[in-house]
Amino acid sequence: MKKVVIFFAIVAALFAIYWLQFRDNKSVPGAPKQQALKVNVHNAIFNGKIDSLLQNYFEIKAALVETDSVKTKLANNKLVEFLTRINIEELKNDTSGIFESAAMFLNDIKANATNLATQKTITEMRQDFKSISENLYPFLKTIHYEGKILYWQNCPMAFGENNGANWISNSEEIINPYMGKHHPEYKGTMLHCGEVKDSIKAQ
Repeated sequence: MKKVVIFFAIVAALFAIYWLQFRDNKSVPGAPKQQALKVNVHNAIFNGKIDSLLQNYFEIKAALVETDSVKTKLANNKLVEFLTRINIEELKNDTSGIFESAAMFLNDIKANATNLATQKTITEMRQDFKSISENLYPFLKTIHYEGKILYWQNCPMAFGENNGANWISNSEEIINPYMGKHHPEYKGTMLHCGEVKDSIKAQ
């Protein structure tokens, strides 16, 4: 009799262990699934540099929206000065070998911004802003950008019919820096002309 009691006690214990294990693993309908914690590739200092770079870029964009050549040059001068100081040596530790490509894009951005500083007209400044944008976009893709979502936007007639240009925005809303609020021909009617072509999400 004693052996029977012990046997049933062991069975009950095993059943209890199984039930607790099953209950813990069973998903509750409607309950949110646990997500793996995101681990950043870059450190906070590096990501801060990229945020500053983008902030300078957005200041130029905002000045172009206002069709203000003085503010555009002031914002651009800040970008040039920042680019002389930025250091991306951290990327040399990346095993995928992205440092050389990232450095090349940064050098091109600096060259474009340096050229913008010499321009006399707002149209010429917008041409260089287009070049800055065309290098900043692949730069962000190359370094595995980790900030807030950005939008790659396009105006199909930035410099005339079938002569479009792209830019980066931190908002999905189209606010066109090539047409701006005070375009000589369209005034402010083309400020929202364009479309989102891509998004740059944290990787």
